[in-house]
Formats: sequence, structure tokens, C-alpha cells
Amino acid sequence: MTTFPLHSSETAPEGSKPILGAVQKNWGFLPNLIRLLADAPAAVEAYTSLNAIFEKTSFSDTEKQAVLLAVSQVNGCDYCLAAHSTIAGMKKVPADVIKAASTGGTFDDPRLEILVKLTRSIVETRGWPEAALLEAFYAGGYTTANYLELLVGVTMKTLSNYVNHQANTPIDEAFGGGK
Repeated sequence: MTTFPLHSSETAPEGSKPILGAVQKNWGFLPNLIRLLADAPAAVEAYTSLNAIFEKTSFSDTEKQAVLLAVSQVNGCDYCLAAHSTIAGMKKVPADVIKAASTGGTFDDPRLEILVKLTRSIVETRGWPEAALLEAFYAGGYTTANYLELLVGVTMKTLSNYVNHQANTPIDEAFGGGK
């Protein structure tokens, strides 16, 4: 089995070092996912750029984290479920939303329910969601711009989920690892 290196700021390729420095400064530590992605400067730049772009979308923090948790739940990514459950808590996302998004559950908020159902369908169908879910999404007040923003989140999280599947990324202590 191939082992993916967990880089530090010192061992990472030159092209990754500035990104690792920025993540270290913002988070106070280097998450293992970022350390793995650093092996390919293009990969760590893609992930951190998509993350920054997704943060700029019109979705609320609760909607963003529900999307990221839903993608990770469908893809079966334990690392991202742990990381985004922690991040969602830091962003004051209600515990019932975190639980529902990370376990395939349902939501009391009909707008959040349709957002997460559509997200799950996009992942499950590889981008061909059910027409009824799209209709409900738009009827719920979301726009075509929101759909495109949603795809940014799905893309970003799919990248990290797939990396974690192959690398068997150890869950950081900050995200509940080592318990």
C-alpha cells in the first residue's frame, strides 16, 4: 500500500510552503489533510482556494457546513465528518443540524432539508440530481446562482473525501482523533 507523506512546513515542496504557512497562521496548526495535500502544490492550492471561494458564497454558515457534512456522509469520509463536525460547532451550527447532516438524517427547517437532499442527490447521482429535487430547491427560494455555489462546495469536499479515502488520513486531535 502506498503511504502518503504528512508534510510539515519544512518538508513540503516549495510551492506548498506559503499555503502551509497561511493555514498554520489561520488555524494554529496544520490539519493532516492539508499536510497530505501539500505533497502536490496544485492539490493544496486547489483545496484551499475552493474552500476560500465556498466561504464567500451566499449560503449561511449552517448551510455551508450542512452541505460539506452531507457530501462527506454520502462519500463515507470519516476524516471530513470529524473535521466539519468540529468546525460546524465552532461556527455555532446547531447540534441537531450537525447530527442530521453527518448521519443522513432530516431537518426541521424545510429550506435546509431541500438543500441537503439536493446535495446528497448530486453526489449519489454524479451530478444528475432528481428533477423533483431541483424543482423543490428553486421553489424553496434558491436560485441558479445558489446551485452553482452548491457545486463549488460539492467539488471542494469531493476532492478532500477522495484524498482521505486513498491516504487513510489520521484524524487530528483537534477534530476528535486519538480518543
